[in-house]
Amino acid sequence: MTDSSATPPRPPAPHTGLPKADIVLPCLDEAAALPWVLDRIPDGWRAIVVDNGSTDGSAELARSLGASVVTEERRGFGAAAHAGLLAAEAEFVCFCDCDGSLDPALLAGFVRRIADGECDLLLGRRRPEGRGAWPPHARAGNLALARMLRRRTGLRLHDLGPLRAARRTDLLALDLTDRRSGYPLQMVVRASDAGLRVAESDVPYRPRTGKSKVTGTWRGTWHAVRDMRGVLREPPADRVPGRAAHAGAGAPR
Repeated sequence: MTDSSATPPRPPAPHTGLPKADIVLPCLDEAAALPWVLDRIPDGWRAIVVDNGSTDGSAELARSLGASVVTEERRGFGAAAHAGLLAAEAEFVCFCDCDGSLDPALLAGFVRRIADGECDLLLGRRRPEGRGAWPPHARAGNLALARMLRRRTGLRLHDLGPLRAARRTDLLALDLTDRRSGYPLQMVVRASDAGLRVAESDVPYRPRTGKSKVTGTWRGTWHAVRDMRGVLREPPADRVPGRAAHAGAGAPR
């Protein structure tokens, strides 16, 4: 696990029990995985399934299972993820793939750590379990991006995985603009620029249910890497007012 110590920790948030959160679940034809994913949502949390053009009945199924459903007609992971963020209302917002490869129940621990002042943005570092969980080309692309991210921000992260959590107000203040595959990376880059403390924690990563729309092919991986390289070429965003300046390194060396 890596953690940033560049800025002082927030004081622990007063709460009893598990803090409430909304979980954003970008969705494109994930009917086969939805029952398991939604069953793993922590009690009292709201699942926001963002339907991004499904033709397999995903939206209807999600509603029948108690999820809030948002329709985002513009195709792209970033478009769906940001639509979910805008629909969220809880203090904490989490993101998780909707394909069964990641367990949303793990986000309870993520939110607890943020509420306790350990970090501001917590990412899941994927640890593959099972054959085919993380194809070699996808892993290689992720490693290359992690190295480029380190050069750009100083953050020593190993993964830019989709399982993550932060405060809603922090995420909205980042003014995220990418609506394609660069969205997850832009979130991390702008969080670093804004002085947020970014950390990662190991999470199991299982073979997804159904066919991947991005990392299942070399072509999809290349398009994702292209989008993310574009994000890394962006000039540093203005710092969020009131934030302590980020010292550059996100994790212990």
